[in-house]
Amino acid sequence: MNSAKLLVATHNPGKAREYARLLADLPLAVTWLADVNIADAVEETGATFTENALLKARHYAELTGLLTWADDSGLEVDALGGEPGVFSARYGGPGLSDQQRCAVLLTALNGTPEPQRTARFRCVVALAHPDGRTWTTTGAVEGCILTAPRGANGFGYDPVFFVPAYAASMAELPAAVKNQISHRAIAAAHARRLLADLLAGGLME
Repeated sequence: MNSAKLLVATHNPGKAREYARLLADLPLAVTWLADVNIADAVEETGATFTENALLKARHYAELTGLLTWADDSGLEVDALGGEPGVFSARYGGPGLSDQQRCAVLLTALNGTPEPQRTARFRCVVALAHPDGRTWTTTGAVEGCILTAPRGANGFGYDPVFFVPAYAASMAELPAAVKNQISHRAIAAAHARRLLADLLAGGLME
């Protein structure tokens, strides 16, 4: 294993750059799938975000021999029994746009009173060592589902997810604020601290 390199298991260059900036002060060279000529994708068959994040992290750690960082995230709506959950990106069927998925969600919640529209965005980051060791961290942001979209920033379910602490939808928040309070930002910050502790303790050797 090359202990000085961390593979971020993503095909998204924006996400790779975001994580590279977060980890810039650690003694690691951060790379991503395109950099190591990997085009395959892992089928996300897990029943939870944790299972899916671990599936991806373990797969690419075994494939490359590199310490690997992977994540999985989505929206959990209490009135829908936690749906869309791990199916957030596929909710409503294949090929739908973000706007169409939001519309499917709002239709599913039609008539649900405001106190029962509670929801959260959740993200799990998994770290996998090629020797089989794994670690996970979690981030979540609590809110509720609006009755109509608001805001033009963000993506996915951001326009229908209201954050009470800011009296705004996630899509109405400036990017700088969202990137501090989002589920992905929280999980990533926890994972960065965990990684720093593991490196300091020599546990990544």
